[in-house]
Amino acid sequence: MAETPIQVAVVGTGFGQKVHIPGLQAHHRTEVVAVYHRDLAKAQAIAAEHGIPHACDSVEAIVALPQVQAVTVATPPFLHYSQAKTVLEAGKHLLLEKPTALSGPEAEAIAELARDRNLVATMDFEFRFVPAWQRLAELLAEGYVGNLRFINITWTVPGRADPSRPWNWYSRQDQGGGALGAFASHSFDYITWLFGPIQRLSARLSTAIPQRPDPSGQLQPVDADDTCSLILDLANGAPCQVAISSVTYAGRGHWVEVYGDGGTLVLGSDNLTDYVHGFRLWGSQGGAALAELTIPDRLQFPTTYSDGRIAPFVRVVNHWVSDIDRGLATEPSIWDGVRSQHLMDLAHQSHRQNAWVEVPKPLFQV
Repeated sequence: MAETPIQVAVVGTGFGQKVHIPGLQAHHRTEVVAVYHRDLAKAQAIAAEHGIPHACDSVEAIVALPQVQAVTVATPPFLHYSQAKTVLEAGKHLLLEKPTALSGPEAEAIAELARDRNLVATMDFEFRFVPAWQRLAELLAEGYVGNLRFINITWTVPGRADPSRPWNWYSRQDQGGGALGAFASHSFDYITWLFGPIQRLSARLSTAIPQRPDPSGQLQPVDADDTCSLILDLANGAPCQVAISSVTYAGRGHWVEVYGDGGTLVLGSDNLTDYVHGFRLWGSQGGAALAELTIPDRLQFPTTYSDGRIAPFVRVVNHWVSDIDRGLATEPSIWDGVRSQHLMDLAHQSHRQNAWVEVPKPLFQV
């Protein structure tokens, strides 16, 4: 029974077509049986290209297919709440892209619906499934660095550095665009996973490129952040600072530096074209020089792909399938998405108020 295939529909054909469809088709337990695009002709073309039997131009049509047991949602954030709600109300399991929704209350509503319907809702927080990150988690749990003293995270990439890159939902704060949602949603999750709850935070959000051209060439205003600076106090007393920017030509990539009273761990990748490929891990204890650490074979991906995002997504799918088999959602579940969304909301609040914001204690227990 546990080896029967799970028939899945994919909603969203940007990231969905690049990562979700090939990842689901690579997993031995999932079969992609339907795909959604709001333009039916495009949905049909994508379905034909990938050998998918059904194409739909509404999420309602997708979930009405009796063979669909589960749905992945990889659309822009402003669509997540309504689409996730439609999926869960139809009794289908859910795999949702980040950021979870447009607000904490929307994210909570999705999570509560999944709980009330006894459905598994999983978040695609893929850094938890990348080998070098998993080894970092193991070493931290083993006490490699001792008591935490300081955590420094930098994530600087050129993805939106070109001012001619077109204006779209990503440029609009009201539609969930910006670096905070695209990047810090991940950071809030992996900080909590690796180091524990966040107690309070201070955020500064900025927009370096205030206008972008729409399809007609007309310049439109950009109010979504392309750079964010966060200062966090963790519940364990350690300070953490996070610097994220998507408009940095020749940026440094993605780095996590962990300093303790017994040692140091540095995780990083300078790959600016693929945010999963290229991670390496260095360590030092007792003041010795940093040395690169070997990632054990048991953590390595059994298969890699030219698009580095696919291999960790396959692991997310495996986690999702295992949770469906057990009938129990485990981390990273929708509740981890709720926490990340609330922390994003608090970052916006801190920026507006130009002040530190306390994180409500219930978020420690979500």
